[in-house]
Amino acid sequence: MVWGMLFSALWLFAVAPLQAQTEQDKVLAEQGTKTQVHQEAKKIFVNMPDSLSPLLTAVNRADCIDFLESKMKAKVENRFGRESEMTELSKDYIRVQMTPQSTWQMKLLATSDTTQVICTVSTACAPVCDSNIQFYTTDWKELPISDFITAMPAMDDFFETPDSAAAYEYNHARLQADMLLMKIDLSASDNTLTFTLTTPEYMEKETADKLKPFIRRPIVYTWKGEKF
Repeated sequence: MVWGMLFSALWLFAVAPLQAQTEQDKVLAEQGTKTQVHQEAKKIFVNMPDSLSPLLTAVNRADCIDFLESKMKAKVENRFGRESEMTELSKDYIRVQMTPQSTWQMKLLATSDTTQVICTVSTACAPVCDSNIQFYTTDWKELPISDFITAMPAMDDFFETPDSAAAYEYNHARLQADMLLMKIDLSASDNTLTFTLTTPEYMEKETADKLKPFIRRPIVYTWKGEKF
């Protein structure tokens, strides 16, 4: 009887710390997983498929990151033998001046504690700037834009409604704005998306000048965790 009690006490003394350590390891492992779930932009950028990066090779992309992290200008020779430069890099944001007339931005947006989506904006200025926005999973599978933006701004969203005295002048100028062109910018510092109307820049100067008093400030969308 005494030996049995002694054996049980020794067993508890030996096993209990092991069980506690196992539970502690499990908690630490879970915490480690949580901190590693959200990927950094630089890793996702390097792993971008070449089909989505017609100007920059995987080596170009990796070099850009290495240069910026070394406090150097991140200029590389792209596939066409021209110069491209990464101008901004953070954990969730990247901006690249692809050519003198075009830029590319990428932002990682959290949809929950464990998942993210990629938002990219490509802008070409030829000479008037116009942008294209896309969304992807973190392994670069394309997602529907409508899943993340309820509605893109329409032309009239950029204009203030004129009073009756200015209605004729506004309507005449507005009819000349027959093509919606806008520049889109992701923010490096927060989760906002800014739309700036560029249509007046392609119009005749006289008409554009008449329209400018009615143009609102850029439209800003804010990420709400699932959508802008």
